[in-house]
Amino acid sequence: METDIREYVLGAYLKPEEGCDVVDYNVRPPGGGLEGLGELDVVGYDFRNGRAFLCEVTTHIKGLQIGTYESTVRKITEKHARQRAYAASHLQRFDEIRFQFWSPRVPKGYLTERLSRIDGLELVINGQYRECVERLRLRAKVETQDAVNPFFRVLQILEAMQKE
Repeated sequence: METDIREYVLGAYLKPEEGCDVVDYNVRPPGGGLEGLGELDVVGYDFRNGRAFLCEVTTHIKGLQIGTYESTVRKITEKHARQRAYAASHLQRFDEIRFQFWSPRVPKGYLTERLSRIDGLELVINGQYRECVERLRLRAKVETQDAVNPFFRVLQILEAMQKE
C-alpha cells in the first residue's frame, strides 16, 4: 500500500519531535492470513529510550465520520485493538508503547466524548493536531536539510518562500 500524505504528517512529527529513529508506514503483522489484512498506519521506534508509537490517522477534511458516529467509534476502537495486539506480539522489547489516534477535524460532542473513553488511546485531534503541525512548520523555518519526508519538505519550501 502506498504511503499517504496524512501518514507522512505523522512521520514528520515522530522523528524530530518524539525522537523516533525509524518510522514505518502501513505496517502489516507478519505471517499473512486475516491478521495480515489489518495494517497500522504509522509505527515509530525510539530505540534510545525504548519507546514505540503506534498511530492511526484519519484526515477527513469535513470532519471525522466513518458511516454513523457509532460506527466511527466502533471502527477506531477496532483499530486500537489491532494496535494493542501488534504491540503484544511484536514490541515486547520496548519499555513504553504509546497508542495514538490523529485527526485534524473531529466534531466536538458525541465523537470526542466517546473516543476519549477508549482506554489507553491518546487522541491527537483538532487543536492538538494543529499544534503539532505548527511545531513542524516552525522547525521547517530553520532546518534546511532534506528530512526525507515529503510533507516536511513542502513545509520547508513554503517557509523558504515566506522569507523573500
